[in-house]
Amino acid sequence: MYNKDWAKVDTKSLPVIKTEIPGPRSREMHARASKYMKGYSSQVRLFPVVFETGKGCTLTDVDGNVYIDFSSGIYVTGLGHCHPKISEAVATYAHKLMNCHDFTTEIKMKLLEKLASITMGDLNGIQLYDSGTTAVEAGLRCARAATGKFEFISFWRDFHGKTMGAVSCAIVDKSQGMRAPGFFLAPRPNCYRCPFKMKHPECDCYCAEFLENIMKNETTGQVAAIVLEPIQGWGGSIVPPDDFMPKLRQLCDKYGILLFADEVLTCMGRTGKMFCMEHWNITPDITTLGKGFGNGFPVTAMCVSDKYKENIEKISASSSYGGNPMACAAALASIEVIEEENLCERSAHLGEVFLKRMNKMKDEHPIVGDVRGKGCLLAIELVKDKNTKEPFDEAGKLVYQRAFSKGLAWVPAGHILRLSPPLIMEDDLALKGLDIIDEAIGEVEKELGY
Repeated sequence: MYNKDWAKVDTKSLPVIKTEIPGPRSREMHARASKYMKGYSSQVRLFPVVFETGKGCTLTDVDGNVYIDFSSGIYVTGLGHCHPKISEAVATYAHKLMNCHDFTTEIKMKLLEKLASITMGDLNGIQLYDSGTTAVEAGLRCARAATGKFEFISFWRDFHGKTMGAVSCAIVDKSQGMRAPGFFLAPRPNCYRCPFKMKHPECDCYCAEFLENIMKNETTGQVAAIVLEPIQGWGGSIVPPDDFMPKLRQLCDKYGILLFADEVLTCMGRTGKMFCMEHWNITPDITTLGKGFGNGFPVTAMCVSDKYKENIEKISASSSYGGNPMACAAALASIEVIEEENLCERSAHLGEVFLKRMNKMKDEHPIVGDVRGKGCLLAIELVKDKNTKEPFDEAGKLVYQRAFSKGLAWVPAGHILRLSPPLIMEDDLALKGLDIIDEAIGEVEKELGY
């Protein structure tokens, strides 16, 4: 059961293009706002439309143009824009009780009980926050409190947030500055671009083994946790080989290191499972949840195993907005929607639909080097040459803009085009969006002389 009447659309009529995109009202409003607002994302800088409404799998801008949404508000609105059950839950508490610091409320109690019942293993120590970065920082502090150690190992091109500890786990460009002491980055398995120039499975997942070299030769032996995204988001939907997570768990157990899975992006059905680590049947010691957790409302969580949960008391874990009644209502309603509408299964099915069509595009287009993903977390990687695999940033920018101008709202990352459609999307709408991408790639290839 999915995509109920509230989200139904006439696929044949979409997208709806009424003006040049961005239209005149979008250009005028963005110009006024950008006099003051600085630090826009690459999405906005490349295509500064101004959205007015969202419904299900569509977005409408202030000029009346209607887009197919392959972004989900950057992996957030996985259950569709303005799902009525979630909107009503938030509205109830917006009228009833908006904030009472970290006191217990009935809706918080119900959310905690529900979350503990669905998380992997014994991740029953919970604290609630209002941003993924804050949850990650709390997880780092909790790992230090639990182990008495202070160092962390994380991975190339993972993303964990924009505060000091989170940035130190994942410097993705030089503008983010230096890492704090005690943070170390390791090569991450990427079988399309293996950092060790090996081929899987002949490599025997050497990336996991290489972590021991880092521990022995770079750290002081005081590693509190290994931190990672189960599947990379910003880095381009890079799925590790199936033997990586079990080896990582074994390594952590061998050295008394906590395994910290940052699921801010991958949780709540995005990859076809409620939590991405379920794909490998691996329970981390700490996990963080966010983005789709509240389907657009800012609510995140840190979950810690029973063995270590009392350490949450040691880290000054509460926050001003975390766990407010509106946030708890949004998160609880979101979990219920995923279960009631079987959206994990729906996401897994959509992943199969997308990858089948994307692999066809890979075969047909000379600049499509790789396609990949799980569920509704997907990517298309563009290259100048399939043999050299040289990244094609110019093509990535042009394809993103060309498809957006045709009515597809989605996510760029240089030469990697990221797809994160809502879990409720119908097959025919998904295929129509992919047709737009296919057409845009063909036009850009022709423009660039391929």
